[in-house]
Amino acid sequence: MLSDDLYDYEYPIQNVEERHKLAFEGKFVTNEFEPTFDAADFIRCGKDIFVQRSQVTNYFGIEWMRRHLGEEYRLHLLTFKDPNPMHIDATFNTIAPGIVLANPDRPCGQIEMFKKAGWKVVHPPKPVVPDSHPLWLSSKWLSMNVLMLSPTRVVVEKDEIPIQKMFESLGIECVKVGIRHANSFGGGFHCWTTDVRREGTLQSYF
Repeated sequence: MLSDDLYDYEYPIQNVEERHKLAFEGKFVTNEFEPTFDAADFIRCGKDIFVQRSQVTNYFGIEWMRRHLGEEYRLHLLTFKDPNPMHIDATFNTIAPGIVLANPDRPCGQIEMFKKAGWKVVHPPKPVVPDSHPLWLSSKWLSMNVLMLSPTRVVVEKDEIPIQKMFESLGIECVKVGIRHANSFGGGFHCWTTDVRREGTLQSYF
């Protein structure tokens, strides 16, 4: 049970301009009263883990995770131009060694780190989910919230044709599945799944 003291009750939830300003300052509806984090604000790529400070993950929680993981993993804090960050995988998603999906509407402040490491930065096309589809706690950018089965196979929403063509242009086979119903409740393929078995060895890509 999280404490009421964790929240800023004067946070301007209805004012987008104010939220943009506060996000630039690293301030969100949660403060640093106690550590809190959501697993969906973290993305792992070998020995490197990328995380964002969001409405549900605070700096205290990020530091707790850094200490908990120890020296085997490197934790990197990423920032985005996003007034309402919550879950990183509809904003930034590593899809294969050397390839990252970066949301064009929410630019990453640390993207040069990837370019210097030789990574290809791919901006996915605009999603095509209709305005009439209910998205209570999500954005249309769940189109890029995909599940990589391997570096050359991806599970993607069956109606998101533009992003399917993007994956195919990268030599990645698309497994097309309908998940619009789950999008309404918040989350896509990456959110709604977890891998319990992996093949291969732990590597460093940076």
